Amino acid sequence: MKQLQVALGKRSYDIIIGQGILSDAATYIAQIAKPRRIMIVTDDTVKALHLSKLQASLETTGLPIKVVSFTPGEGSKSLKSVETLYAEAFDFGMTRTDLVVALGGGVVGDLTGFFAATLLRGVPFVQIPTTLLSQVDSSVGGKTGVNVPAGKNLVGSFYQPKLVLIDTDTLKTLSDSIFADGMAEVIKYGCIVNSELFIALAKAGGRAGVEAILEDVIYTCCDAKRQVVEEDELDTGRRMILNFGHTLGHVIEKAYNFKDYTHGQAVAYGMILAARLGEALGITPKGVTEKISDIIQQYHLPTEIQITGDWQKTILLDKKMQGKKLSCVLLSELGTAVVHTMEAEQFVSEAEKIL
Repeated sequence: MKQLQVALGKRSYDIIIGQGILSDAATYIAQIAKPRRIMIVTDDTVKALHLSKLQASLETTGLPIKVVSFTPGEGSKSLKSVETLYAEAFDFGMTRTDLVVALGGGVVGDLTGFFAATLLRGVPFVQIPTTLLSQVDSSVGGKTGVNVPAGKNLVGSFYQPKLVLIDTDTLKTLSDSIFADGMAEVIKYGCIVNSELFIALAKAGGRAGVEAILEDVIYTCCDAKRQVVEEDELDTGRRMILNFGHTLGHVIEKAYNFKDYTHGQAVAYGMILAARLGEALGITPKGVTEKISDIIQQYHLPTEIQITGDWQKTILLDKKMQGKKLSCVLLSELGTAVVHTMEAEQFVSEAEKIL
């Protein structure tokens, strides 16, 4: 078992990583909260696979437990789903001293976090991520939110969990495609802060190789994110580097209505485009794009996606817009990211050249 602390003063919390943690969830939760009731939010797939272990553990507390489950996928990450959760919480008699638990991937975690942040102006919540993507990225750092017609994650808040429990056993149930989805975010950390991780992933060669060093990989990613979040909790400076590949990645997701490509697939190609843009601007050394493309292909992620529709409009709604300028994340070298600010119109013009 491995453990980290995200040090944010009164908002500090631990990340606990290991096998079989789900069955001991009640023990860990008892150390950070004393609720009168617990509400679990999950999706139908995760419910069938992992809820019984978590529920069995929490039932040892003797507390009332309510489970709310949604259809898997980005379609459930909506204001309508939040309204459903409010209604379920009020029916359950939730108070500000009770606890919400997010059991699932990034969609469940983001949705539940936003719900917990806004219910009664803030109810404590615990993240129990069950996908590789959510374990290495979205469960840590306090970004919560939902999608709206204008774009992804445009409504949300910063709200830190009280605890993150990462049970690596849950990854055994992932299909190869979902595991690969998470590898996009793992590769991202190798690109932006840890070239040694990038080299290790290239050497691992695929899922089997990564699973042999899985706990170390997850720890390395969480530790990297921890450091960035501690330095810039509210995403106004250094934390922006975590968005490497995401600006055009979100464009891809929106262009395909969040259906044809997963978040990881979109970010994977978004990283290739970001590296290509960096090379074109003379910021990224020549050859980096090829290295990133090679490792993305190695982990069965897309290296070519056609971007259609009015994607330029989506760019102008990006959360990193500051007036008429856009802060985009590029690489000064493999393993080092920089935030490069440019006029949004220039970004669109340069992006059109590399698409």
